Parts: sequence; structure tokens; C-alpha cells
Amino acid sequence: MQMNATYSSFVAVGDSFTEGMSDELPDGTYRGWADLLAARLAARVPDFRYANLAVRGKLIGQIVDDQAGPAAAMDADLVTLVGGLNDVLRPKCDIGLVAARLEEAVELLAPRCRQLVLMHSPGRHGPLLERGRPRMERLYAHIDALAARHGAAVVDLFGAPVLGDPRMWADDRLHLNTEGHRRVAEAVWQAIGLPATYDWRAPLPPPVLPGWRSRRGADLRFARQHLAPWIGRRLTGRSSGDGRSPKRAELLPLALPARDADDAPDARSAPGG
Repeated sequence: MQMNATYSSFVAVGDSFTEGMSDELPDGTYRGWADLLAARLAARVPDFRYANLAVRGKLIGQIVDDQAGPAAAMDADLVTLVGGLNDVLRPKCDIGLVAARLEEAVELLAPRCRQLVLMHSPGRHGPLLERGRPRMERLYAHIDALAARHGAAVVDLFGAPVLGDPRMWADDRLHLNTEGHRRVAEAVWQAIGLPATYDWRAPLPPPVLPGWRSRRGADLRFARQHLAPWIGRRLTGRSSGDGRSPKRAELLPLALPARDADDAPDARSAPGG
């Protein structure tokens, strides 16, 4: 890995994690780690170009079929590929098929970029994570093998305890919050050979646990606002990404507010840092 590397273009491929849910901006749109990373890279290089093809709810087959080909055709310096978690967290999953489709995407993308980045997606501590852990670990072992074979970098978010802390997750318990996305952006930044800004693995301060009544209220709100709609989509075969287009479907020059380029906290401001 070249240290202090320069990248003039970046394409992000994946699902809701890469789209940026739930790092919500005041206008209701989502930013997320990929946008944060792109802004930081753009601050280093004139005429930096960025595309984000990720769409929420997509399974690995849809990511490969709809995003991998267009991403490869862009011939970007940097490509991130994150997918498969939506598959392995479902009750029924052919992990062999998921691995095969992921391999298909890697074989398509790796020769067409200077640096491919793969990830072990993070998991929020709780029963859902424990049910999916065996399949997740099989998927991540396959990702490691693919990376070794194709010269890709791997960012191990799953192995960072701080990203399993519930305080890093949004109210839906499925997506990282703003601080979680900031840490992922820093993790990828370091993985592609750029100097560390702060320790993204640093733990949060000890939690102050709410009372029983507060916890039960939060559980009821979660079930009503997030779990029930999610179950409804599963039962009807719908996805949150149905009919949705990528937010940056073309590799174009990036013009984001300056606050995004400077939005990585330093060692003094990072929680737990």
C-alpha cells in the first residue's frame, strides 16, 4: 500500500451502509462515510471526481448486476465495494451463492481501479448480530481470501468493538449514526494509505444506562417505527430501495460544502479519543 497516496477519483458501490443511512442532514438527505471520505480526498486533489452508486436495501446479486459493471467502466482510482450483509441477515441465505456473486464483483472491479477496498461490515451488539454471526464470519473469511488474491485492502469494522456499541447506531438499530459514519470514513482513509487523523477504534466513555421504563419505551418506539415496517417489506417482497436511483450515478467533479472536507474530528474532539 502506497503511503500518503493521492486519488483523483472514487466510486462507492453497495447498499444503505454506503448510501449513508442514517447520517441525516438538515434537509433530510443522507451523507455517510463515503461522502465524508470523498470530501476529504477532494480537498487534496484539484478536479476530484466522485460517484456513489449504492442504493439502500440491495442484495449482493442486485449490487453485482446493477452497480459493478457501471463502476468498472468508470476506471476510477479508488473503488469501495461493500455488500452481502443484507443477504446473510435474512432467515434463509445461500452463503455459497453470496460468496460467488461477491467474487464476481471483485473480479470485475479489481483490474479496473488502482485500489479496491473491501470491508467487514460492522454489527450492533445484540441478538440479531449473534444470530447472524456464523454466516457473517464465513462471508468475512471469503472477503479476506478475495482481497489477498486481488490486492484489495480490507477494512475490519466488524472487529472494532466500538462500532458494535449501540451508541454508534441510529434509532432503527440497523444503520450507523453520524459518529459511526465519521469513524468509518477515518478507517477507510487510513486503510488507503493516508495519515491518521485520530484513533477511530477508540472506545466511547462508559455508558450511563437509562432506567427500565426508558429502555422499554425505546424498544416500543423501535418496534413501531422501524421493526414493523421492515417485517412488512419482507412479507410482501418489497425493499426500501425499490424504484430508488443512486444519489451520484455519474463520476463527476465533487463540490461539497467546506464543512464536509473538515468534518473528521481530530484526536481532541473524537469521543473517547
